[in-house]
Amino acid sequence: MQSTIGNSIKLSLFGESHGTAIGIVIDGLAPGIKLDTDFIQEQLEKRKPKGKISTQRHEADDFKIVSGYFNGYTTGTPLCLIIENKSQMSRDYEKTKSIMRPSHADYTADAKYMGYQDYRGGGHFSGRITAPLVAAGAIFIQVLRSKGIEIGTHILKCRNEKDKSFSSEESVLLKEIREVNAKYFPVIEEAAEEKMKKLIEKAGEELDSVGGILETAVTGLPAGIGEPYFNSVESVLSHLIYSIPAVKGIEFGAGFAVTEMYGSEANDSFYYENGEVKTKTNNNGGINGGISNSMPLIMKIAVKPTPSIYKEQESVDIAKKENVKFNIEGRHDPAIIHRARVVVDSMTAFGLLDLICMRYGYMWMTDKK
Repeated sequence: MQSTIGNSIKLSLFGESHGTAIGIVIDGLAPGIKLDTDFIQEQLEKRKPKGKISTQRHEADDFKIVSGYFNGYTTGTPLCLIIENKSQMSRDYEKTKSIMRPSHADYTADAKYMGYQDYRGGGHFSGRITAPLVAAGAIFIQVLRSKGIEIGTHILKCRNEKDKSFSSEESVLLKEIREVNAKYFPVIEEAAEEKMKKLIEKAGEELDSVGGILETAVTGLPAGIGEPYFNSVESVLSHLIYSIPAVKGIEFGAGFAVTEMYGSEANDSFYYENGEVKTKTNNNGGINGGISNSMPLIMKIAVKPTPSIYKEQESVDIAKKENVKFNIEGRHDPAIIHRARVVVDSMTAFGLLDLICMRYGYMWMTDKK
């Protein structure tokens, strides 16, 4: 039973939704990385709930780095980051602890941990546990940006409301990435934001929830990153993205649409531009044979509707061994897709940095040799 992942860089995630604190240990950071702690807080702000489109559980998310950091720089030893929980309402879960909430991890966690799991607010399986992933991701994003690699995610679709796709023109794409990264509600077109927010608010008023599709783009990634077969770019990123609560699908480039193409349509033709190899199309999403080809990396991620809804639902009571009807109580999101985007950015940054360090070594992270 492990909550650790990584090769050159390893992450160990710990904590529960209603426990004293949540946190993460990062092992494998190079010494001498200058950290912008304000940026870490800015990234955590993107994950926080705000307004009618989010849960009313409000945590300060003030983080503490308790090891691996000294005088503004990483030391090279394991970096431990902790975030305290200060807004728990555990009583909301006590009286229904034996009722398995539909589409949550309640039943599967009980089966795996034999009833010893912390059930309050979903315990270790709660979206709350993504906060330290975002804090850690802010460190990885800083490193990648210092090397000219940019990551951005926007809401491509919220139920049936759509934003436009990222541009296929690299200079325009980089501008779009920076624009959505500056927003709390990440869309390219302003009209899409208004429509999506109204849709989410309406779902909340109807005691329901909605999901959608996130689109992620990465620019500046050099060719040659990836370790086929089992640590290919797609393999690593899929593993990490699927580790985010509520993610139910991922595709790269044209994804499933290639099944409707001829090979002549799906193939990305190569050409030289200013001495650099480019492709005329990007149906493969910047990846060939599991290895980056220097074109923008493009992913689409399916996020399911928040399973915590206030409508009456059917389930089972495992203590009484009977079928029941019940209503969820507590504080929940009518949509989490806008908050999930920064988690996707964070896990993407970790996966790519880990792969880069597998290729070039961990000292690639710093200018010091």
